[in-house]
Amino acid sequence: MATYTNKTYVAFDADSDIRYYRLMQAWKKNNNTSFDFYDAHDLNNLMSYSSEETIKAKLAERLRSTKVFVLLVGDTTKNLYKFVRWEIEQAIKREIPIIVINLNGKKSKDSILCPAILNNELAIHVSFNQKIIEYAIDNWEYSDDMYRKTGKTGAYYYETSVYKKLGL
Repeated sequence: MATYTNKTYVAFDADSDIRYYRLMQAWKKNNNTSFDFYDAHDLNNLMSYSSEETIKAKLAERLRSTKVFVLLVGDTTKNLYKFVRWEIEQAIKREIPIIVINLNGKKSKDSILCPAILNNELAIHVSFNQKIIEYAIDNWEYSDDMYRKTGKTGAYYYETSVYKKLGL
């Protein structure tokens, strides 16, 4: 049975960077913005006392309905192996388009903070800003597909002109 993929999966350091994820949720709820995404985290509840196996099973369920994988990259993201690295591995394995969002404002790949597992993987790298995140969620899936068809990999970023067009 085919699964309909329309969700945005957001991975992040829940101890240090959850405020950025919460801000994305607030943008989504704000009627004065066009920012929207179908949040994969709405699919099922995870309890902090659940086993690693149970948590990964629930995360895998979320990933099955994912059309784009968003990774919030903060100061400690690259050091997280138990879940965040596993989530990245799953996105790569499933060929889910990856959007890397630099919480420090960098508009291209941050070679110091980006998890090494993404070094040669196809991904778009953007800054943490509502308009460019919305643009990437709306557009990267198509670009990712075109790049994959031609065998391209590696880090991509939007030119300054895209940011200017969005008023950034």
